[in-house]
Amino acid sequence: MEIKSLFVIGAGAMGSGIAQSAIAAGYRTFLYDIDYGRVEKALESIQGRLARKVSKGKMTQEEMDTATALLSGCSELAPASEADMVIECIYEDFDAKEAIFHDVQRYAKEDVILASNTSSFSITSLAKAVKRPGRFIGMHFFNPVPVMKLLEITRGLATTDETLEAAREVGTRMGKVMIVSKDMPGFIVNRMLDPMGNEAVQLLDEGIGGVEDIDNGMKYGCNHPMGPLELMDMAGLDVLLAVMETLYKELGDSKYRPAPLLKKMVRAGWTGRKAGRGFYVYNEDGTRYPNPQL
Repeated sequence: MEIKSLFVIGAGAMGSGIAQSAIAAGYRTFLYDIDYGRVEKALESIQGRLARKVSKGKMTQEEMDTATALLSGCSELAPASEADMVIECIYEDFDAKEAIFHDVQRYAKEDVILASNTSSFSITSLAKAVKRPGRFIGMHFFNPVPVMKLLEITRGLATTDETLEAAREVGTRMGKVMIVSKDMPGFIVNRMLDPMGNEAVQLLDEGIGGVEDIDNGMKYGCNHPMGPLELMDMAGLDVLLAVMETLYKELGDSKYRPAPLLKKMVRAGWTGRKAGRGFYVYNEDGTRYPNPQL
């Protein structure tokens, strides 16, 4: 099945990035969010990022105009009827994801492919919410989507070869490097990465190192481009907590138990860069400093 148009659910950082990558690859794309204010903000962000690429000579104005003409924003699910693939990228809540797939099927084509950007939940379990589980798949993009090369694809128990190939086709056109994971909690990347981030939070809580000590240890000792705490600030501490809770619930090993400080920070609303405060405090001028209250 050839994919010509996409319907992206969720206009946050992930949805915005997926939509930008989609139009750059030539896909007619609809960006949906129940809050149209978020859609407008996302469209402005995409426009701004593409304009910066033009100013740096990485894209021509003609290419930008062609791409932006492919993008539409909406706060209704009806335009999903025009899409060959629906990609869900809302927050990590199983019930919410299940509900949105249930709702979007009222408008989507009979042969639509449904994909979830979940970073932790079982694709087989989510597929129970759809009419055709063979046409359901996991497509886990990484933030920021236009920059990060990886696309982690996960097959559910019923996912067909045709659905897998359609997901690969989309990834190839977007210029992604693809890996295929078995349907297990956290898949490949987060099964490795999030326990490291959780352990970094535990190190901070025990006073073994400060925020910058922990980040610099991994950047300059292990050659990581970002430290684990600044990376979790970028991804969102609420996302890290959701993944760790899923890993702990599904796998039962104590090594996946969320760090107490992580729980406290999420309860306080200190979820990272998007909240202006996490392990670092973020100023409007783009500067930051370690959160003194930690």
